[in-house]
Amino acid sequence: MRRASPWVYAALLAVVLGSVLPLAWSFLASSQDNASIGQTPPVLVPGGNLPGNLRRVFDEAAFGKAIVNSFAVSGSVTICVVVSSTFAGFAFAKLRFRGRRTLMVMVVSTMLIPPQLGIVPLYLLMSRLGWTGHLQAVIVPSMVSAFGVFFMWQYLGRAVTDELLDAARVDGCSAGAIMRHVVIPAARPGAAVLALFTFVQAWNDFMWPLVVLDPENPTVPVALSTLASGYYEDYSLVLTGTAVGTIPTLVVFALFGRRIVGEIMPRAVGN
Repeated sequence: MRRASPWVYAALLAVVLGSVLPLAWSFLASSQDNASIGQTPPVLVPGGNLPGNLRRVFDEAAFGKAIVNSFAVSGSVTICVVVSSTFAGFAFAKLRFRGRRTLMVMVVSTMLIPPQLGIVPLYLLMSRLGWTGHLQAVIVPSMVSAFGVFFMWQYLGRAVTDELLDAARVDGCSAGAIMRHVVIPAARPGAAVLALFTFVQAWNDFMWPLVVLDPENPTVPVALSTLASGYYEDYSLVLTGTAVGTIPTLVVFALFGRRIVGEIMPRAVGN
């Protein structure tokens, strides 16, 4: 392989700085007051207001409950999406049944519909069920993902070969045994990537929780909007809440990112 040129490293460094600087500024600003944030040139050293800002965030926006709610929503949605997408993706990729292509096209076509178009009928349905203001109104509509099905269909179509399935059937494996001993182990790297994407997307979802949940029972993005909705916007308070709300996603990536990369890279090099 050829050695990368200095221009490649310069471009990568620019991308890294562009990604890290906003996050670093959020953590830096969370330790300052509103007057320090507005100074020109800006203050680039940590201040001593972090404990006070944290107390204000958790007092003014029910942030503790918002974090618990976001974990409940994101965890439930991630588990349901990974399980349903793995089974559906395997069915579309390896099982032969009538209407398979038509159904797959219908699933993929739903990704072309803007989610804003479904807010009114979905809210009416949640209201009819009596779920408005409750977390199940956010969890249940997101339990199945068209993107997840499409992603696992693509992944399992390559990861599980027809020869491997035929060998398992010759050995006497039932459909359940094939899923348990062949498909699920092969699907773990792709499922880990899908789980990471789904968790982050569910954690950052703002529009639907804002519509269907009460202000007293928010998720993290809704609580952040509460902090920013005053007549006088306190940027130190908003950025402190942003920093706190970002920490869980960073922890999830730190725990699972290395494993995801470690499991996918050998397959990419091997292919």
